[in-house]
Amino acid sequence: MSFRNKFHSIYPPFRVLFKTYSHSLVYCYSDCRLSKDHRMFSKEDTLAGSTCLHHGDGWGRKYFAVGLKEWILFVAIMQHPLDVSYFGISGWYILLFMGILSLGFFTYQVQKATRLVLLGAKDNRFDSWGARMKETATVWLGQKKVLEDPVAGAMHVLMFWGFLMLSSDMLDLASGNRFSEHILPSILNPIWNGMVELGYTSALIGCFLALNRRILFTPEKLKGKSQLEGNVILLLIMTICTTSYVIEAGEGPDPTYEMIGYWVSQTFTITQSLVNWAYWAHMVAICTFLFLIPLSKHMHLVMALPNVFFFDTEPMAKMRPLQTDENGTAVPLDELDLESFGAASYTQLSWRSLIDGWACTSCARCQDVCPAYASGKALNPMQIIHDVRGYANEHAELLFKGEAPEEDIISRFSESAIWACTTCNACVDVCPVNIEHVPKLTDARRHLMMERMEFDESVEDTVMPLMMTIENLESDSNPYGIPMHERGDWAADLDVKVAEPAEYIYFAGCAASFDERNKKVARDTISIMKEAGLDVGILGMQEGCTGDAARRAGNEYLFQMLAETNLATFEEIGVKKIVSSCPHCFHTLGTEYKDFGGQDIEVMHHSQLINHLQQEGKLPEPNHDGKITYHDPCYLGRIGGEMEAPRSAIGGVDIETENHGRGSFCCGAGGAQMWMEEHVDEGYDRVNIIRSKELAATGADTVAVGCPFCSTMVTDGLSSIGSEMEVKDIAEIVWEQIKANDAKIQASKGEEE
Repeated sequence: MSFRNKFHSIYPPFRVLFKTYSHSLVYCYSDCRLSKDHRMFSKEDTLAGSTCLHHGDGWGRKYFAVGLKEWILFVAIMQHPLDVSYFGISGWYILLFMGILSLGFFTYQVQKATRLVLLGAKDNRFDSWGARMKETATVWLGQKKVLEDPVAGAMHVLMFWGFLMLSSDMLDLASGNRFSEHILPSILNPIWNGMVELGYTSALIGCFLALNRRILFTPEKLKGKSQLEGNVILLLIMTICTTSYVIEAGEGPDPTYEMIGYWVSQTFTITQSLVNWAYWAHMVAICTFLFLIPLSKHMHLVMALPNVFFFDTEPMAKMRPLQTDENGTAVPLDELDLESFGAASYTQLSWRSLIDGWACTSCARCQDVCPAYASGKALNPMQIIHDVRGYANEHAELLFKGEAPEEDIISRFSESAIWACTTCNACVDVCPVNIEHVPKLTDARRHLMMERMEFDESVEDTVMPLMMTIENLESDSNPYGIPMHERGDWAADLDVKVAEPAEYIYFAGCAASFDERNKKVARDTISIMKEAGLDVGILGMQEGCTGDAARRAGNEYLFQMLAETNLATFEEIGVKKIVSSCPHCFHTLGTEYKDFGGQDIEVMHHSQLINHLQQEGKLPEPNHDGKITYHDPCYLGRIGGEMEAPRSAIGGVDIETENHGRGSFCCGAGGAQMWMEEHVDEGYDRVNIIRSKELAATGADTVAVGCPFCSTMVTDGLSSIGSEMEVKDIAEIVWEQIKANDAKIQASKGEEE
């Protein structure tokens, strides 16, 4: 039996503290600073009950000295703060009372939030367990997305990992050290003590840095907002951490594993009363923390884990059909059996969507990257998530009774915010806890478009042009209202197969079929494919709109009608490989059509095919003149995950914009915004102007794009700010390079002749 366990068995109510010296003299450990004048006894003196020469016989604390060869083991016995009586009340009873109050309140609030979440609609998030475990390990435990913001992320990681390491010590302190002395194997004690101290230290450093950042170096997004809640939480955590060192110092810390606690024990006078004060300050801070967690944004400490675990395993931005069968396939239009469309009430949002409200950390990263928010519109994606929780808490009594509050969730969001979204999914991409902002807005649009069919006065001017687009899609399968028989006219002189089987079908899309500027892109793409010797065809008048705009606008019925029509055409012609120069077509055909029967069709963006052909040597190596920058389309880069192929296809980018790749800033056309009227308040720029200014700031000569809508928006934006930068599609740049290369070859042959 070790000396620690031996003395603990003799004096069970007491904390047994140890200090070992190999010197000839041993000094007072607990209440005196070590000093040669404060000698206690020599190594020859092994009598129990010796008293400190400095304090004398009236010191009031019993000490034991045990001789062990040339070592002296000095033991001070200090009572655990829980074993001390305060005004005649045992510390155990005091802690029990505090624990019942704080844990009871905490548990009540957590179960209330859980009940509110479970009121949501069904959503199968219990598949793909391997992917979910991996996501939890990387995003929650590994803090992968948190660290994408290196400054704030590093602070949060220190606090998060610190809390994970120190959490077991809270149990140990609350149990009177039963965990460390009776449950934890003694061989692991030093390592555990070291881990706990490291946890307290990490959390303390993280909190200190975060508090300084909030007070001295306040980020713009936090200015003008109350910091009281966050600062109180940080101060509570710092209290928990600093008091732990004092408690640790009173336990006889190991100088190897508990260096800070050891330093405190050697530097300061550690008395029973000081340890008692530190212990109760520690416990009061923890109990206060438990009270505040469910009432503040720090509820994410509880809800972030399930939010991350139940993430959407489907590709980003993939919308769900109105109704699916047992295999997850969309139910055909003529078999739909639905009583309502979209989400107008709180309970029509899925349970997973509702967790978001309590998982939000209020970090404002979604707000920072939102193009609608940047242009001064009503939409703030963070506020949408706050609205979910706020609405639930305000109407909890009615919701639990199964009654519908007079205010619906659409009113809480506001139609102005709902129709401002570009569905660029930047908010979803940057969220450190996998919150899904966009589906809440598109579900609300479905209800407004398919069921309510009326719009608030505040958005009438914005949405009315969209209604004309919807009518055009219904009648002519394109948003321009141009007759379908003209859809293939752009390729009249290209000698290309039309509505015939071919290895590759070029799906032109509406913009490249009818917009004069983008017809050239379609022609150049076909020319490139033929230059590479590919068997290529188009669908001509049999091609219909993919339905992207209809779906993002909320008209899911129209989208499904267009999808089923196109898929029937694909099956009739035998389409297996599709190439598109429109990222919206690329995403819709390649990702969303899979729910309707398009699982076996391979869909490529034209930049991917071009880059592949260059690598195979079927096209010359790219080489451009002048300085080029590249604008990443949201539905190709962030959503489609393709950033390299477009850059490689044009021979690289000379200078990147401030926001590029996954972090690219939206052009403003997505989410059916191309077909709505954009209004901005004085002092704000339109979304495409904001992006155009970023592009112009590069000083490049040319902006390469990979989307017909981006081309339109960026061209208009650059013109508005007086920039002379050229806007060219990837296909245009590559085809110019090919023609220039052919001209050089012909010129070289002419010189040889």
